[in-house]
Parts: sequence; C-alpha cells; structure tokens
Amino acid sequence: MRVAVRYSGALVDSDGRVAGHDAGATLVRRLLRVFPNSILVGPRPRQCEGFDVMPLEFVDGEETLVITMDVIDATCIWRTLKATCDEPKVMNFVWWNTSEKSHPVERALLGLCGALFPTFANSERTANEMREIVNATTIQPLAEKAKIAWVNLGFRHEHIQPRQEPPVPVVLYPAIYLSERKQPQLFLDVVERVVKRTPIKVEARLHESHLVSDRALRLSRRDWAWVGPLTASRDDYWSALARTTAFLATAVDESYGLVYVEALAAGVVGIFPDRPWARALVPEKYPFFYSTPAEAEEMLVRAVTDTAACRREMDEAAGGSFVEWLKAHHNDDVFEQAIVERVREWFGF
Repeated sequence: MRVAVRYSGALVDSDGRVAGHDAGATLVRRLLRVFPNSILVGPRPRQCEGFDVMPLEFVDGEETLVITMDVIDATCIWRTLKATCDEPKVMNFVWWNTSEKSHPVERALLGLCGALFPTFANSERTANEMREIVNATTIQPLAEKAKIAWVNLGFRHEHIQPRQEPPVPVVLYPAIYLSERKQPQLFLDVVERVVKRTPIKVEARLHESHLVSDRALRLSRRDWAWVGPLTASRDDYWSALARTTAFLATAVDESYGLVYVEALAAGVVGIFPDRPWARALVPEKYPFFYSTPAEAEEMLVRAVTDTAACRREMDEAAGGSFVEWLKAHHNDDVFEQAIVERVREWFGF
C-alpha cells in the first residue's frame, strides 16, 4: 500500500524537491518523509527525490490512500478514484484555520467531507472546530460516525541554533501573510510606538504573493524596517530566528501556530494576544499576554530592553526550562508517530 499526498499549492523544483517554506510546503515534505515511497498528486508523471509525482487519475485507488490537505475537495477525489476502484481510501488533513472557509457552501462541504472521511487535525483546537462544523452541517447518522483525531504538529528540535544576540534588538512580524486575520495594522501601530521609545529593527519575511502588496511597501519605507522574501533554506530560517529578540503576535485566530512555537524554541520572547489559540501553545502561567495595544506596547518594550529577565520569567512559567517544556509539548516525532498510527487504525496499513 502507498500514500498519496494531495495539496493543490505544492510545487516541485527542477531538482525534484518540494519547493517553498510556507506551512503547506513544509507539511507536504513532512508527510512525504513520514510515508516512504509516497506519491505527490500533480499535473504530470515525474520521478522525484524520494517520491513520485502522479495525476490523480493515474493513482491506483485499490492500493493507495490519498491524504488530502485540500479538505473540501475530498468528495471530488473520492469520485475520481471510484471510477477505477470499488472502495477509494481518502483521509483529510486539516492544517489551516477552519474560519478561512466562511462561505455557507464551503462550511457545508467542510462538514460533509469531515463526516464522510477520517480526519486528522494539526491541533486539539482544530479538531474541536471540525467536530462542531460536522455536527452543525450534516445529519446525525453521518455526524455520529465521524472519525476525527489530532496531535500538535511540533517542530524538529535539532534545528535549534545557538543564540546570536543582535546589536540592535530585532522584532519579528511572525507571519508570512498580511491578511486581515493576522491584523498587520495592529502590529504596525504598536511597533511604531515602541520605535519612538527605544531602538529596534523590525523584520518581515513574506510570501511572494504579499511581498508586493501596498501594506508591505508601506512598511518597507520605514528606515527601521526590513521587508523581504522567505529565507532560502531551513538553516537560514533558524539562523534568522537565533538572532531575533522578540515577536509581536496579532492574529485573531490560528489553527495551531507553528511559526510562533519555532520562534519561542529559538529563544525569541513572544508577545501574544490573550486568545485561546495562543494560550494553547504555552504554559498556563506564561507572562506575556496582552488585552490592549497599550499592554502590547509595554510588553514589547520590556522584551527588547530587558530580554534576559523576560526569558527568566518564561522559564519560571514552565517550572524550569521553557525550551524543554516546548520540546515536550510540541514534538515533531510525536506528530509523525500519531499520524502513522491513525493511518494504520483507519485504513489497516
């Protein structure tokens, strides 16, 4: 039996590797690594480094499980496979915020696909939201049979690099998009007030689709801000985190928040909005949650002017080492083991 990964946003470079460092590309690579000899569903057949690219129509539905990251397409995937096999095997992987599917038709499709096909979510929060959508949009006999499981995505602990404290504190915009849900204007308002009080450098690494937006251009005009593309490699990404002082999170909602977890693990002081998604990432007594922009400003000033003390408070909140707490609660190996076990439980291989 083989696993095929379906993600419409996946791109393969000329060297036969999945390109990009956004969450979708990272998770595709992770799934291809977890399931050796797997298939990436794509436009034309191709042999790549450790996996094959294959159109969905060419996939052997009898011998292949399709894990789709495009969940509302699951019924379409099932129908395509059904043309050549009796019992197609389809599994959902919900790795994004369910609020992104806001149209009534999208919500209904999301609920139906979650009820019809086993669903693996990237966090407990996302799994609970999927259950709510399934219960609200489908009939009871379907909702009662829904199979939904979850585990935190986690991060690869060996990626952490030694700290390199910058001469001027670096504040990270902790997202690759400037969408409304991320509230980039709130981030800008707060850091502009902080700049007036103490020297900082703001860095924003954006997806190419947002790099040329009006918001990105306005931010780049500040002499204390740097706006650029995503880092070229994972090593470059972690090296940049190792010299980052703090981040200010402003998102209304997140399905998980891998970028925040990775930054925290690298020693970055994280300032969070007081929201459930953020509290799910850190110890209960984590000290840096704000309810107002003024509180965010004060916390960020502390983070860049008294960084060592802030890190000590993070350790105290974790009852020892904050980084070790993160490693225990956000473990990439646990994610891999959990998804393999669910595939075995649900599909027998």
